[in-house]
Amino acid sequence: MRYSKEHKNATHDRIVRKASMRLREKGIHGVGVAELMKDAGLTHGGFYSHFESREALMVEAVTYAMDRSMASWRELTDDLPPSQRLAVIADAYLSKQHRDDPGRGCAVLAVGAEIARETAKTRRAFAAKVTAMIEMLAEQMEGVPAKQARQQASAMLASMVGTLLLARVTGAGELSDEILAAGRAALPVVPASPRRGGSVTVSGSRAAFAAKAEAGAARPAVKGKAASKPGVRRAAASKTIASKTIASKAIAGKVASKVAANKVAVAASKPAANKALASKARTARRSSNGTVSSQQR
Repeated sequence: MRYSKEHKNATHDRIVRKASMRLREKGIHGVGVAELMKDAGLTHGGFYSHFESREALMVEAVTYAMDRSMASWRELTDDLPPSQRLAVIADAYLSKQHRDDPGRGCAVLAVGAEIARETAKTRRAFAAKVTAMIEMLAEQMEGVPAKQARQQASAMLASMVGTLLLARVTGAGELSDEILAAGRAALPVVPASPRRGGSVTVSGSRAAFAAKAEAGAARPAVKGKAASKPGVRRAAASKTIASKTIASKAIAGKVASKVAANKVAVAASKPAANKALASKARTARRSSNGTVSSQQR
């Protein structure tokens, strides 16, 4: 019985989907062709009418699984501003649901270690999809130079994969939950300013924001919506400085006026004082002359 091309393509896709789920659950070498074809509702003999080798199926299955991961990231973040997308991707990746459902999870984590021992063809296909993942993450870092964004995206993917690996191998218990939480808190998903370099962690940025808010509470607040704008805060600070400068000048003016008044008073009092001294001197001379005259008589 001959099937249409559309039917054959649909069957091919069904085998690939089943294989992608099984290899994420059991690893590349945990998937047998006979078992896989049975899961797909097909006979073992029909396998080679769709794939030239088992390796060819594994390459397609890994590629499909990684494409699905990126598609799910897009679905999660399409309606979000770029500044929120990486955090949402990280939260979804490092969730208990992802940890507990490897069959629908990330293929990088599921088969990464095995890929290193596969053929060059399989490794190239895997590396191409890892590159695509990194590029997708880097695209969310608006305003960051391309080289730095790629470095940050590579670090993010590596951190997520490593964290989820530890969380899975330690089981779905308290330690596993703790590892997931620690990974989310430490993950560098907020790109730093190009001038500073490096990256800012989610927990670090939240702590810095809280510290600024607490420090701001001790200062007089600027009223209105504009209070949160840097330009308004700078303007308010400038007005404060200007007011202090004016007050200082006023005080300096008062002091200068008092000094000038004192000088005038001192200058005005000198003639009177000189006259008084001259009068006393004349009186003293008269007294002295009178005493001398009396003695002479």
